[in-house]
Amino acid sequence: MSQARCAAYYTATVNQDSDYPELTDHIEVDVVIIGGGFTGINTALELAERGVSVALVEANKIGWGATGRNGGQITGSLSGESAMRKQMRNTLGSAADEFVWDLRWRGHDIIKRRVEQYSIDCDLKYGHLHAAYKPVHMTELRQNYHAAVDHGMGDEVELLSRAQIPDYLETDVYYGALYNRKNMHVHSLNLCLGEARAAAGLGAQLFEQSEVIDIEHGDRPLVRTAKGSIRAGKVILAGNAYHRLERAKMSGKIFPAAGGIVVTEPLSEEIARKINPHDLAVYDCRFVLDYYRMTADNRLLFGGGANYSGRPSRDIAGELRPALERTFPRLKGVGIDFQWSGMMGIVINRIPQLGQLSANVFYAQGYSGHGIATTHLVAEIMANAVQGELKDFKTFAACKQIRVPGSEWLGNQFLAMGMWYYQMLERLR
Repeated sequence: MSQARCAAYYTATVNQDSDYPELTDHIEVDVVIIGGGFTGINTALELAERGVSVALVEANKIGWGATGRNGGQITGSLSGESAMRKQMRNTLGSAADEFVWDLRWRGHDIIKRRVEQYSIDCDLKYGHLHAAYKPVHMTELRQNYHAAVDHGMGDEVELLSRAQIPDYLETDVYYGALYNRKNMHVHSLNLCLGEARAAAGLGAQLFEQSEVIDIEHGDRPLVRTAKGSIRAGKVILAGNAYHRLERAKMSGKIFPAAGGIVVTEPLSEEIARKINPHDLAVYDCRFVLDYYRMTADNRLLFGGGANYSGRPSRDIAGELRPALERTFPRLKGVGIDFQWSGMMGIVINRIPQLGQLSANVFYAQGYSGHGIATTHLVAEIMANAVQGELKDFKTFAACKQIRVPGSEWLGNQFLAMGMWYYQMLERLR
């Protein structure tokens, strides 16, 4: 049964909401995609740009899941970067390091090109701080700074000392930061809806309120919904933490973790410029971190924490207000107009999962909280894969994934224990 969008700030401020039909007939296409978030929509757009006939089915509304509920930050960070480099050396050898570095930034270029090419109004802005919550975090930031300089990004990054932080944020909680001018932030739902319109304009058939109930594998797989079906040469599953298809092969690979976000009442221009004068997105270096940015109408969007029970938090504002007010004492008692949670698809080793369930059925999932940029580059890889260009796809597919046997609940307990362990390490650093 389809569900309405959650009561997020993004939902309340869409420029043009989606209104695609329910699938009620039988159609045939080259590729059918299941899931209308960033991965699915951008794969559809990639294929439509190449003249491939493509249909996409979404159980609810386009951007209903994590795509329309996230923090809106587009950063060159990969949650499983070190694990990725290690495993991809088995396939790529010494070229793995450069391959992974390219993955960190390729999504930025795709998003920038899409916004410009299709005139997508999504409040896209540049500038981000990766902030040191402890002195020891500066070691990590220095390493990231030198890596960026070594890769020719010297004009786009700047290492800030603690004494410089007041020029960028009205807070005393940080010991320094890495300022990155290439990173971006965005109204994520408006971005996705704009990309969906672009795909539809190029001939992609998009269907909402069309939950898939079965996939019939074969030479030309059949995807069934309650009222219709689609026969295609290739199928791509792009549901991430929200779909429950193909459980015999897919369960135990990815686990839902709820992240909470609040958005304040509108702030005056004066206060907005005092707390964040350069309108930057920010997150800190902790394992369980805070992240925030200003919206186009001068609200503070603030997120943090993670609930690994697999269930949404009940009092998001109550959980996040202390961190918000600790970061910006000026905002003590500020009104909270929006609060919501969204399910992130967490992978045990944090490597995005790209693979096949059969010769013609592919899947992509598991961005572990770093999804906006990553989904865009994964969409490019998936579009290439279903057209026979498999090199990048196979590099990901060759990575060994940890599959937790038993119920999803058990997997979430493993995640919770793992995060507890890392939080303990954080306290000792």
